[in-house]
Amino acid sequence: MKLPYKNIYDVLKLNRYVTIIVTVTALLSSVFSGILVFTMYQKALDNAFAINTDGAIIPLKLISQRENLNVEALAHLELFHRNFYGIDASNYESNLEKALWLGNSSVDNVYRQKKADGVYNRLLQYSLMQKIISVNSEVNLEKEPYPFTTVTIFEINRGTTVDRYELTTTGNLIPVDRNYPTNTHGLLISNYFEKSLKKIDNRN
Repeated sequence: MKLPYKNIYDVLKLNRYVTIIVTVTALLSSVFSGILVFTMYQKALDNAFAINTDGAIIPLKLISQRENLNVEALAHLELFHRNFYGIDASNYESNLEKALWLGNSSVDNVYRQKKADGVYNRLLQYSLMQKIISVNSEVNLEKEPYPFTTVTIFEINRGTTVDRYELTTTGNLIPVDRNYPTNTHGLLISNYFEKSLKKIDNRN
């Protein structure tokens, strides 16, 4: 007589296969998880960390990026100030064009105001030379946009006399896409303002 149920040996055989598959799957999952944890642990060992002033842990990679940004920000500001203020009758047009690429409309407004005041006409008329002595900037990279203050020392050579001035400027730096060769640092000066200008002793 044929029973309506499967042969008990077939059932046991099927159960055995299911058990083996489940066991193998669990074993493979455990091995994969172990490898993943080990890899993460190795990466953690390969990265050093530092603690900032408020006790937060910062990867040194991030610190390195911040240091690189600081270097680029200072280089950007120096390039701008040397082009914008280090001018004479022979190079002022090309230098100003380079400088205007490094800032937004706030820089353009300062340029237009100087032009309206006849600064560049006097430069041509009297063959004046503005020579940059030094450019020293401080930039706060804690949050965007990055505020800066720059002190530029420059001389104006009037032929018979040479006067030295100290110019303090302020503004913000905004990260933008790099544009070669017009803006290689990927930063843009905004809210640009000539805060103060004073004549100083040439012997300083």
